Amino acid sequence: MRQYKTDKVHQNSGNIKLFMTRKNWRRALLLSFLSYGSWAQADPDVWLLVDTQKLNMEVKKGDKTVAVLENIAIGRSGAGEKTHRGDDITPLGNYRVGWINTKSMFRKFFGLTYPNVEHADSALKKGKIDSDTYHHIAKAHDSGQVPPQDTPLGGQIGIHGLGSGSLAIHKSMNWTHGCIALTNDQIDQLSRWVEKGTLVTVK
Repeated sequence: MRQYKTDKVHQNSGNIKLFMTRKNWRRALLLSFLSYGSWAQADPDVWLLVDTQKLNMEVKKGDKTVAVLENIAIGRSGAGEKTHRGDDITPLGNYRVGWINTKSMFRKFFGLTYPNVEHADSALKKGKIDSDTYHHIAKAHDSGQVPPQDTPLGGQIGIHGLGSGSLAIHKSMNWTHGCIALTNDQIDQLSRWVEKGTLVTVK
């Protein structure tokens, strides 16, 4: 398994196993598009598909793949349902790019709208968050805003580059605290397509 010491700023949480049929996956994708009114400035045809098994990222335009970024890195504990902050798991699910930091120590950082309502619903049922926290998360998504990043479910999950990190280590192991890491060249390439509001599906 990939492991690497990285900055604690990007602690991660969230792991949701989504074994969807093609029909259900397309429905979830459509609902995700419809539920983010304030992300309307993003090109609705462009979206990212992150495959945590193949460790690649596809840049999609509708159903067409326009680029594939290979050998990405994910959380050192793999991908799935995050159970708590700091579990080093990359959360599965559908998100939007909620903010963009072009001065990140990781070169560029595209923050994701984690936790989503599905994560919050599961956590509420399991007693991991209270109803107030659930409603804050749900309200943020309903209004097309970034959900709270300081809940027990964690936050600051995103897609970023290496910055001054080791390319050799990146190529040999999963090393993040739950984020999705690319090389600096790849994150620069990705910047051509990504904007605030871009849909990201992590499967």
